Amino acid sequence: MLFNGSGVALITPFNENLNVNYSKLKELIEFQIKNNSDSIIICGTTGESSTLSFDEFKDIVKFTVNVVNKRIPVIVGTGSNNTEIAIKKSKYANDVGADGILVVTPYYNKCNEEGVIKHYTKIADNVDIPIILYNVPSRTGYNLSPETVFKLSKHKNICGIKEASGNISQVAKLASILPSDFYIYSGNDDQTVPVLSLGGKGVISVMANIFPKEVHEMCYSYFNKDLQKAMNLQLKHLELINNLFIETNPIPVKEAMNYLKFNVGELRLPLSNMSIFNYEILKKSIDKFKKPLNI
Repeated sequence: MLFNGSGVALITPFNENLNVNYSKLKELIEFQIKNNSDSIIICGTTGESSTLSFDEFKDIVKFTVNVVNKRIPVIVGTGSNNTEIAIKKSKYANDVGADGILVVTPYYNKCNEEGVIKHYTKIADNVDIPIILYNVPSRTGYNLSPETVFKLSKHKNICGIKEASGNISQVAKLASILPSDFYIYSGNDDQTVPVLSLGGKGVISVMANIFPKEVHEMCYSYFNKDLQKAMNLQLKHLELINNLFIETNPIPVKEAMNYLKFNVGELRLPLSNMSIFNYEILKKSIDKFKKPLNI
């Protein structure tokens, strides 16, 4: 089950011992549902998935699926640079009731197109839920070309893409060659409205961790043809969006949430706290909104 609108790329909260804080995770899920997020994406980049053990991954997925209880779609990040591990994670998400999976391109291996197609096809053959491809070459070193996406779109289970290349011309090419029922999501908060204007279905958003209503409203203003309001919301939040990426995601968003008293805990190494200089810049951009955001 895919979604239209704002899918929050949810952080993973930790306690003082850097174990997963499930009571806080439940609070965050309820906060997102209450504030109109259209989908919850867990165990992705923003959720520090690369530092989660497989047992933690399983517990988080099952917990989230149970808490959400079909109120909105739950999409699980299951990507890996090891195809067999990606299959194992994807099958688990499928079996416990997730509505879809988000699968990043293989990283570090730097495989060719044939390898990428075989990788995704083998995962897709092992699940019965929709797959959203995830293209983020700045992290993976591999750009998923529109031509390769078109080939993958022919598989019945590969239904969408999170496009985080930052290349709006590439998004336009995708939109021009893909079938109309293939969902394109912005993977960058600063390009939400531009991607919607090219036929995108929404955004998988970092900013929605703290501004879920606004990201939802940005998307649905566009869908409801209030283009001026959508544009105004995009531009109003642009400085904050940029500062949420002033250091590597999810460092700034987790710092922002703790500043706003969400109390989501520290980051796991090798991620570490922001520099004092950048932290002050981030705080100033948050303070401009002058509204309580805590749960």
